[in-house]
Amino acid sequence: MSKQAKSIVKIVLPLLLGVVLVWYSLSQISLAELADYFKNANYTWVGLGVVLGILSHLSRAYRWKFMINPLGYKLHLPNSFMAVMAAYLINYTIPRAGEISRASIVANYEGIPFEKGFGTIVAERIADLVMILLIIAITLFLEFDYIYKFFAERFDPYKILFGVLGLIILFVVFVVFINRSNSKIALKIKDFVAGLIEGVLSIFRMQQKWAFIGHTVFIWLMYVLMFYVTTFAVDETSGLPFAAILIGFISGSFSIAATNGGVGSYPVAIFAAFSVFGIAKEPSIGFGYIMWAAQTLMVIVLGGLSLLFLPIYNKNRKTSNKELT
Repeated sequence: MSKQAKSIVKIVLPLLLGVVLVWYSLSQISLAELADYFKNANYTWVGLGVVLGILSHLSRAYRWKFMINPLGYKLHLPNSFMAVMAAYLINYTIPRAGEISRASIVANYEGIPFEKGFGTIVAERIADLVMILLIIAITLFLEFDYIYKFFAERFDPYKILFGVLGLIILFVVFVVFINRSNSKIALKIKDFVAGLIEGVLSIFRMQQKWAFIGHTVFIWLMYVLMFYVTTFAVDETSGLPFAAILIGFISGSFSIAATNGGVGSYPVAIFAAFSVFGIAKEPSIGFGYIMWAAQTLMVIVLGGLSLLFLPIYNKNRKTSNKELT
């Protein structure tokens, strides 16, 4: 397959998947029922969730400074925040294009070389990956009894045990094979893992590593709280057990990577997670759409304003700098 064909597939496939999942989710609930959930939602909680989301994005923008400044460049917070929000908005059109545009924005307005800006974004993504894996580990630790009971009631415990052991053995065999192989795929995997480890270790070599780690924890704490407080907007999802909050959050987080900004996939992921706890499909999908719509609207507004004000802010900044000199 040519590079052009691969690029088309990467763009079209998530869009098609999103359309299919929108159709599927709407087949599980009537438009009238969905409209009622939006009509009866408590928007005080929705608004609080949006505020927490904005705080997480502000923290992300400020955290970026800790990675850019040691490279010898000054990143102004307004430019950092607007670049972050513009990137989120652009990701709704072409998957992963937001990261490229974010590096391009600071290259254009701050004079930071594209490759260096993009490298820091990749390192950020590694930190975020570590955080989501940590949240999964915490969920398994805190809710192990519930999760085990859920699967034990539906599957033979011995089959689960043999299945887990089988996966561990396959993983060990895979690691040994990749380590000894010199094929192109094996070399790419080894380079990826090496880069991942190097990226994680680079965080601890950072001058302001504890501030970076603190902001990283804060960002993901805001994400979880954003999800949690928004559940109170719908009567049927208010007062969910902590396990449902964590599993719903994890499921929703992965769905965002499946389609552009979680279009179609987010409500379906929430429905799948909440069904584990016996929550009916209608309120689950209704909450999923409310949560997704609130965050999407916030990204559209702030991302759109960012693209509009970036040239204005930087024109005024440069004018002010000239007047001072």
